[in-house]
Amino acid sequence: MKAYGHWLSGEATVEAFATKIKDVSEVLVDAELPLGPLNLTATYHDACHLVHGQRLRVEPRRLLGRIPQLRLIPLPDSDLCCGSAGVYNLLEPEIAGRLLAMKVDRVVETGAAAVVAGNPGCLLQIAKGCQERGLSVEVVHPVTLLARATRAGGSAS
Repeated sequence: MKAYGHWLSGEATVEAFATKIKDVSEVLVDAELPLGPLNLTATYHDACHLVHGQRLRVEPRRLLGRIPQLRLIPLPDSDLCCGSAGVYNLLEPEIAGRLLAMKVDRVVETGAAAVVAGNPGCLLQIAKGCQERGLSVEVVHPVTLLARATRAGGSAS
């Protein structure tokens, strides 16, 4: 939707609409939040729509970096597609499965207890891959971690 202004340039209402489109990480990265500690080691998967489509790589990490005691370990090839890609995993399950296997291999390399991703399809796909391997890795959206940290921050005051 951010690209609508480019694709439909000259359409004032569309251009105005496109400037208002934000990922939640862009909105919350500088928000005043009472964040408490989360004793967790996590790694971040760059969802294709965020890193390639919206060019967001820094904001999600900055947002997660604000959570006290959250240790964020770099994920090798973090922008490698996990194989979900909308309905790609349904249309091309063999190729999607190979992409997923590579992604889960990288997750295992980090030793992280959690994988954080900002896309529901990625969350489901990576969770499936971890579950199939019998890994006890939590797969979670950044907002879920923020909610936990906010609850921890509220109880600390």
